Formats: sequence, structure tokens, C-alpha cells
Amino acid sequence: MANGAIIFEGNSAIDGRDIVVIATGLKASSANVKTGALVQTWILLKDIHPQEAADTGADSSICGACPHRGTLETQADGTTKNVARSCYVTLFQAPRNIWQSYKRGIYPRVKGDKARALLAGRNVRLGAYGDPAAVPFHIWNHVLADTARGTGYTHQWKACDSRFARYCMASADNAQEAEQARALGYRTFRVGTRAESIVQGAEFLCPASKEAGMKTNCAACLACGGTSSKNRASVFIPAHGAAGKINAFEKRIAEKESAH
Repeated sequence: MANGAIIFEGNSAIDGRDIVVIATGLKASSANVKTGALVQTWILLKDIHPQEAADTGADSSICGACPHRGTLETQADGTTKNVARSCYVTLFQAPRNIWQSYKRGIYPRVKGDKARALLAGRNVRLGAYGDPAAVPFHIWNHVLADTARGTGYTHQWKACDSRFARYCMASADNAQEAEQARALGYRTFRVGTRAESIVQGAEFLCPASKEAGMKTNCAACLACGGTSSKNRASVFIPAHGAAGKINAFEKRIAEKESAH
């Protein structure tokens, strides 16, 4: 068995563009300490390099209207470049490597019932890059039917198939959005600024966070599995990662707040 496999190729549920979903960690676990031993799924544009997609805005096909995609800035030669990106995913690392491996034909195509069998009994992370709602719900519902448990997050909760609440947390950028998403039947995952804290009675602090003492990792916790999780409260985590990413995140949230 290869360490990765193509589990879906088809049209984005967001805008119809050609996308691919690749599952990795099938043999060797991810080196990501926070997530741990989860099968990771990567949602990518089939024919556009991840960095090019971000620099041209084509990444909307896989990330939708996520506010953390960054802003396009026109360069002197007329091309555009992505700036002020606050997404936690570093495009030149795993997304680039996985997309290039896909273009080289390294990954076998394992779809439908075969993908379902491949993921059976495994814990799966939906969207290590890309929004799970870019993939039609019925695809996920089939390939995940025999999995153990998993995690997932969607910024498309206002517009996507509401059944995604089963597998995904609604990504909320403030307490008001989190309240709106919970009213729609979602549990929420809220990344807060350094000045924010949990909403008492509605959220708990992510136990894999530095603030909680990194008591566990995602693979062991699995609280972020939408309504299919045994947990009922929602999750809060302070902005984390490199200082530049935290600053970009807080700036993006401030801009979003001022726009409303």
C-alpha cells in the first residue's frame, strides 16, 4: 500500500472547477505533532500549483470565501500576488509536495467502495488543506462510512450542505459567528485573538493547545468531529503558530470586524 492515494477527482461543489482529494498517512503517520496519527486529506486544484492558485485567487475553488486566504496585490508586471495570508497552512510545504507528486503520477486512484475500504477503521482529518465543503457531501458520506472517527472544519457553514455538520466543525472567527453557526446545528471551532477567551458554557479550551498544556493531540482527542463526536461543547483555541501568522490572523479579524 502506498502512503497516499487519490480518493476523489471531480468538480468543486463551490464553483465546479476540477479538483482532487488525496489521502496521505496511509502507511506512515504525519509528522505534525499537534494532529498526530490521522489520515490527512488534501483538497487541491487538479491543474494549478497551490501557490499559483493562491496568487491568482483560483484557490477560492477549494477554500471558498475563507477570510484567511489573503489578499491579491497587483504587481508592476500586471500579475497578482497573495499577501497578508493568515491561513495556518504553509503552501510551499505539504500542499506543494503532494500536488507535485500527484502530477508525477505517484498516487494510485482508489475511489468509491475501494476508498471506503481503504479508510475503514481509520481516524481521518478532512481538509488538511482545502475546505471539506469543496467536495460534494455524498462523496465524503460514502468514503467515511466505515471510518472510526475524525476531524474536520469548514468556513463554508453559512452556504454549504448543512449535513456537513455531522463531520465538520464550523470555523468561526468571532463569538457572534460561533453563536450563529450553533443555531444552524453546528458545533464550532473558534480561533481567537490573544485577548479573547472561551465563552463559558458553550466552549472549552482545545486540550492540544499550548495554553492547555498540550495535554493531548488531535488524533487522541477527536473532539473536532462535528456532531458525530461524543463531545457536545464547542472548541476554542487562541491564535497559534509563527508570530507572523498570529499577527496576520489578528489583523484579518480586525478588518473583518470593522467591515460589519
